Amino acid sequence: MIHTLWAGSKLAPYSPLQLLVSLSRLSGSAGSYSSATFRWGLCHLSGNQFNMFIFRGPKKGFAWETLLRTSVLLTSNLLLSLQVKELFSSLGAEYQSLELDECDDGAAIQETLHELTGQRTVPNVFVNKTHVGGCDKTLKAHKDGSLAKLLGDNSVTYDYDLIVIGGGSGGLACSKEAASFGKKVMVLDYVVPTPKGTSWGLGGTCVNVGCIPKKLMHQAAILGQSLKDSRKFGWEYEEQVKHNWDTMREAIQNYIGSLNWGYRVSLRDKQVRYENAYGEFVEPHKIKATNKRGKESFFTAEKFVVATGERPRYLNIPGDKEYCITSDDLFSLPYCPGKTLVVGASYVALECAGFLAGLGLDATVMVRSILLRGFDQEMANRAGAYMETHGVKFIKQFVPISVELLEEGTPGRLKVTAKATEGDQIIEDEYNTVLIAVGRDACTRNIGLEKIGVKVNERNGKIPVSDEEQTSVPYVYAIGDILDGKLELTPVAIQAGRLLARRLYKGSKLKCDYVNVPTTVFTPLEYGCCGYAEEKAIEIYGEENLEVYHTLFWPLEWTVPSRDNNTCFAKIICNKQDDDRVVGFHVLGPNAGEITQGFGAAIKCGLTKEKLDETIGIHPTCAEVFTTMDVSKSSGGDITQKGC
Repeated sequence: MIHTLWAGSKLAPYSPLQLLVSLSRLSGSAGSYSSATFRWGLCHLSGNQFNMFIFRGPKKGFAWETLLRTSVLLTSNLLLSLQVKELFSSLGAEYQSLELDECDDGAAIQETLHELTGQRTVPNVFVNKTHVGGCDKTLKAHKDGSLAKLLGDNSVTYDYDLIVIGGGSGGLACSKEAASFGKKVMVLDYVVPTPKGTSWGLGGTCVNVGCIPKKLMHQAAILGQSLKDSRKFGWEYEEQVKHNWDTMREAIQNYIGSLNWGYRVSLRDKQVRYENAYGEFVEPHKIKATNKRGKESFFTAEKFVVATGERPRYLNIPGDKEYCITSDDLFSLPYCPGKTLVVGASYVALECAGFLAGLGLDATVMVRSILLRGFDQEMANRAGAYMETHGVKFIKQFVPISVELLEEGTPGRLKVTAKATEGDQIIEDEYNTVLIAVGRDACTRNIGLEKIGVKVNERNGKIPVSDEEQTSVPYVYAIGDILDGKLELTPVAIQAGRLLARRLYKGSKLKCDYVNVPTTVFTPLEYGCCGYAEEKAIEIYGEENLEVYHTLFWPLEWTVPSRDNNTCFAKIICNKQDDDRVVGFHVLGPNAGEITQGFGAAIKCGLTKEKLDETIGIHPTCAEVFTTMDVSKSSGGDITQKGC
């Protein structure tokens, strides 16, 4: 009886002298050879692939085609062999087993296997043209999905083609795109309430507690400044204008609610199944979904996309979770926060402090080190300086060490104790609200990634991926803020999700560009950028190979109120070794996001300084300064605004 076939291991070609039986004796059909003992043959096909046969006794008419679809286990009665047999049985995969310890020539066969595969131990597993290896390697292949792939598409059936864990912007984009190609898709989304009990609907951070409410509150603050400016433009009003937090919050939350509903409708229209449940891997290709009532359901899929996003990080000091809030709580806060301490120097910290001050509240930012880490530091410091001259106070090089409740209320009264980052100085002050914005943690720790072998950066919880967003497990992909070393931006997650679905199901080759990405920090004076920060450009290209052009400018609409001349700032970073190609674009001014978006497209097309100079500006606008820049940093020339 023929017991094994195909071994597709990556072996160097072997000569006939290395075989126990000459290849010439294997001519004719596979079953035409007979012997009372085991005989071996290895037939070199092409590249590193071989046909391997083990014979015992006559078996006339045995079908060659059948052998090519067989899984073979060379085993013994040892526990490890039993584990592998149980695995194949649990998968419903047919296999043939040769018990070497029951064979007269078992030792000789085992020795020859060692010469051919480098493995002397059993079990020694071969699956459809491939040498898998021993027990550990077979179990690993099962965990990472490669065993199922070797067993063939028809060997395993799944509930879904794709399950997306996370209903944020990236996850929704990926799921709908995959469904548009006729795939059966499920989305799992669940919001773990904050320590204050805040939760929200479908759509993720951006829609509910990020971009959307942040930009709308930023706009509310801008309108307050516009009201002040309006008197200079002839508007007269007798009463002092004041802001109502409850009115603003209710209007914004109503709009967000409409977006939540719209996402559910769009999933239904695309025939994507939505489950408001917490997803957790329990074994390869299988997840457990737990809803808010604790009911558990189990689903399988051929592929998975992890798009779980991030949540705000706490300080791990006394009183932080008991008395402080984060951006997850702020936008739906049912009362005006009053005097607020914002802890952190992230873009979330500066944006929130900025609009709170713009709404007329007392806002202070406590900063451990630098502002806007990862962004261009010249731009970050200019944005911070503008905030300081417009009502935001800064406490620099201090960190909180405790938060105490002095008085209950909405808001209440809190005492914050902080320590200097250098030295032993201790300071105390009272606030109504403490907003923590020191960074965000990836939501990857409690979703069972370790159970299926997905590698995670233990330092930050983020997932390393290939340039095609594939994790260390072939059937699991990841997108969005949880990617290690990638930009944490909603449009990036959306683009990555759509492109991933197209590569998986449409045959596309296009990958997401994580470098030339336009973005904006919505501080009181907005900061827009695309490409590299000046520090990063110097690191990559060398300072001697760069030319930086810069200028101050005065928006026309600010001239009549006579405010903030020579405050707005623009610069471009050009690579002299590449026709002065623009590798960094930065602007600090009103509507910086609207300015940056268009230039972002130009940078994707290879924008150069010459092309900017050839472009006719729209007058009078802020963006036109990029068409008239003529002062480089290296020249040391004056960049102050001289006139219209």
